[in-house]
Amino acid sequence: MPLQSTLSGGNSGSIQAENTQWDGKSFEQLRQECLEKGVLFEDPDFPATDSSLFFSQSVPVQIEWKRPTEICNNPKFIVGDANRTDICQGQLGDCWLLAAIASLTLKKNALARVIPHNQDFDHRYAGIFHFQFWKHNKWLDVVVDDRLPTVRNQLIMLHSASNNEFWSALLEKAYAKIHGSYESLKGGSTMEAMEDFTGGVGEVYETKNAPNNLFSIMKKALDRGSMMGCSIDITSSAESEAKTSTGLVKGHAYSITGLEEVNFRGQTVKLIRVRNPWGQVEWNGPWSDKSREWDYVDKAEKNRILQNSTEDGEFWMEFEDFKRNYDKVEICNMTPDSLTDDTKRQWEVNVFEGDWIRGSTAGGCRNYIDTFWTNPQFRLELVDADDDDDTCSVVIALMQKNRRKLRKEGLDLETIGFAVFEAPDDEDQMGKDFFRYNASKARSRTYINMREVSERFTLPPGKYLLVPTTFQPHHEANFLIRIFSEKKAGAIEMGSNVDADLPDPPMPSSPEEETDEEKGLRRLFEQLAGADKAISVRELQQMLNGVLSRRKEIKFDGLSLSTCHSIINLMDVDNTGKLEFQEFKVFWEKMKKWIMLFLSFDTDRSGKMSSYELRIALKAAGMHLNNQLLQLIGLRFADNNYDIDFDDYLTCIVRLENMFRAFQAMDECKRGRVNMNIMQFLMLSMNV
Repeated sequence: MPLQSTLSGGNSGSIQAENTQWDGKSFEQLRQECLEKGVLFEDPDFPATDSSLFFSQSVPVQIEWKRPTEICNNPKFIVGDANRTDICQGQLGDCWLLAAIASLTLKKNALARVIPHNQDFDHRYAGIFHFQFWKHNKWLDVVVDDRLPTVRNQLIMLHSASNNEFWSALLEKAYAKIHGSYESLKGGSTMEAMEDFTGGVGEVYETKNAPNNLFSIMKKALDRGSMMGCSIDITSSAESEAKTSTGLVKGHAYSITGLEEVNFRGQTVKLIRVRNPWGQVEWNGPWSDKSREWDYVDKAEKNRILQNSTEDGEFWMEFEDFKRNYDKVEICNMTPDSLTDDTKRQWEVNVFEGDWIRGSTAGGCRNYIDTFWTNPQFRLELVDADDDDDTCSVVIALMQKNRRKLRKEGLDLETIGFAVFEAPDDEDQMGKDFFRYNASKARSRTYINMREVSERFTLPPGKYLLVPTTFQPHHEANFLIRIFSEKKAGAIEMGSNVDADLPDPPMPSSPEEETDEEKGLRRLFEQLAGADKAISVRELQQMLNGVLSRRKEIKFDGLSLSTCHSIINLMDVDNTGKLEFQEFKVFWEKMKKWIMLFLSFDTDRSGKMSSYELRIALKAAGMHLNNQLLQLIGLRFADNNYDIDFDDYLTCIVRLENMFRAFQAMDECKRGRVNMNIMQFLMLSMNV
């Protein structure tokens, strides 16, 4: 069941990080143990082996894992302050990560959260270091040993420009650890790492279609501590990291480190400072380090702006040139503050976690109308408009979880997006017809295979329905939704109740009042029953298969013994383990209704119904399940084509009614909500 939390502003730095080591021990505990034993830490969770480097290829060169004390004479964790010039890219294609680290070094409070103090090679050194990252609404404390991959005594991954400084190399190792390997860091969005360093929410602007006040938005964002990156699109893989004549690199992640306005020949010129994580290769056009434009700027102003200017990969350019040459700007709000308002405001945050599971809740986008409605649905209620406005500002961010770590299993990012609809008052899951006849009021601009899709909307106060989806149906993933609103908003998962409205079974008719059908059933029953005038589970199987085989509209291979056991458990009032005819008659009335229900979904008379329709069928039978239970039932009973045959359908519905009636007998669930203990019991009873 999706988990929900509600946040209101606050400082993430005060949130305790979870220990991630297999034994649950903290960094301090592990370090103290090593100091007491006089040994250096060796991380069993991320060993110094090839598997920590690559999952899809063999290591191309002879690599030695060495500790900094083996690489240089006087290793330091940080020399002076951690800054953006400490970051040089190694052999790994993770420039997106380096660009985010460069931006992180400009935000000292955030940097202190990611890189905790009190660790070095001088004091209490035990070969162990730790870092903290935000992941799926939680802060994690990640420990690593300090063995780093080298070739000929040189670090081959991220490293500092100073040969004896190792914070950046160890940070990259910790980040690789939570994603499974160094190779898992190949290719990505700067925004992804920015969010993992801050817990912030990202926004993306296309420079060619950006708002007129983009410079103001970016300046305000930078002033408020936001992290920013930019990149140049490529049209083919051949262009990846190709250098242009102006010194820029295509398909490469840059960080944005400053914005200024200067007086140039009597006019105000907007400038932007950009950094290449390579630590070299810079823009050589107007306003570059040694360009003539600087000769016309006031000397004091020039010195202030160009202080420490060297061939370090950082450069200035005019903002209009920036927009012409770069295609994308990514902004990560360090705290959920409005970027388009002059006044700083705290956002209210609702967070949900959920899953798309094939056969039950992986319905795909609205192109697939028959299954779209089965996706998880969330209702958002916006009550109060923004200050000085009659609409509500909302940022919706949909993130798919753990995909980078799943690469070694052959899985990659799913193509994801979401749609927002005006919602009725009903708190139940909206069905197919609702989406067939109601257009969305807002949606993600596109479906895209990125870790997170986020959009900013202004909506009038009201009730809204948010539907997150993969593009195609039957594609599985876990997701996290964060909903930011200026004013407090209500948010719930639709269809989250688990309950049943089961009528009392009718009293069986007397023998004198039996219909012709019942008289025929009695004759067959008496032929099978023994002297005790009751039938066993095998006799019930024989009887039902005989009766149902005569009904040509039902295509099936016969009921299983397991299904018949469930039927006896449901109908055996006197606990004899057998059914008497009066008990069978009551069951048969239920059975006829369940058959008609099944046939209403088995439109092609194949003997199967779509597992996606199970929610409707169970609701018609008086049972309401949430997404978690539907997912488990779908996994238990659906075949590879997401169909459920008649026997499994009957098993499912009989077992569910059996359980709900047991709960009613315990007075736990009489037309009310089922608590978590009952839900767990229900899952066990379904053998899922």
